[in-house]
Amino acid sequence: MQRSMISTTLAAVSLRDLALVQAVQRHGSFNSAARAMHISPSGLSHQVQKVEQALGAPLFERGGRSIVPTAGGQRLLQQIDAVLAAGEHLQQVARAGAVAFGGELRLGVPASLGPYLLPHLIAPFPQHFPEARLGISEGKPRGLLRRLHEGELDAVLAPPAATVSGVASRPLFFEPWELMLRADHPLAGRRSIGLDQLDPADATLMAESHADGLDGNEHGHVQDVSLESLAALVSLRGGYALVPALAHERLASMPGIVLAKLKGPASGREIALYWRDASPWHADLQAFAELLRKLARQRPGLRVPGGKG
Repeated sequence: MQRSMISTTLAAVSLRDLALVQAVQRHGSFNSAARAMHISPSGLSHQVQKVEQALGAPLFERGGRSIVPTAGGQRLLQQIDAVLAAGEHLQQVARAGAVAFGGELRLGVPASLGPYLLPHLIAPFPQHFPEARLGISEGKPRGLLRRLHEGELDAVLAPPAATVSGVASRPLFFEPWELMLRADHPLAGRRSIGLDQLDPADATLMAESHADGLDGNEHGHVQDVSLESLAALVSLRGGYALVPALAHERLASMPGIVLAKLKGPASGREIALYWRDASPWHADLQAFAELLRKLARQRPGLRVPGGKG
């Protein structure tokens, strides 16, 4: 850390002292400046002299009908203006702490979740967090969590991950998988289908879902693609895929595709909110988690764990 080279006399000068000097320059008179700054003329004169002594140079020419800066004082007064402007900016930044997330929440969302959850979040977010912006970054959960750890993101929505030091989390909801089939599949007309009724070799799976009852290394095809691309693959190849329930409306509208519920034990993904333990927005992030849990309760098929919400 660089050592400060400010003298002890200058360090004793306050921003208030500099503001008094600035007032003298602005009003051109000790009496007028004193009235504006609610201080006696003698008190104001004393404080200006204090600043001059600390700087080692006179700021004003005294004795005339009006107070004018000296040649050197003019340059110093420009620096005083800059110091006071910087102080005002510092105060504005500090006041931003009164706004949720300091004014912006940088949120990471998996690409398989964002397009289907965010439309329900965009409208209520500013209602719950006035003056705060919501910045969205999509990606893969592992990459998003790495960016969170490195400070590029403030929070991440993701399935459960291995415990990471310095990261807090809050469970949000369970999202079940649904079956996506080509419209001419023999089971396409059924409302619910069990995995035991399907041939694992016919599966085309997201990387996130291949472990749920299907081994992508030995059966089916694991694809690292968007859900729309996954639907296109099923439409071309036939077979089926496991897809998240929030995408139901979008996928059901695609030609040549039908959706069905899964029979048997619940199969799906847990979604949690992650943030750094050291975040100064801990209370805001807890409130954001509660908003997400409330929204999840309003979406068909999602299950929210017990607790406040």
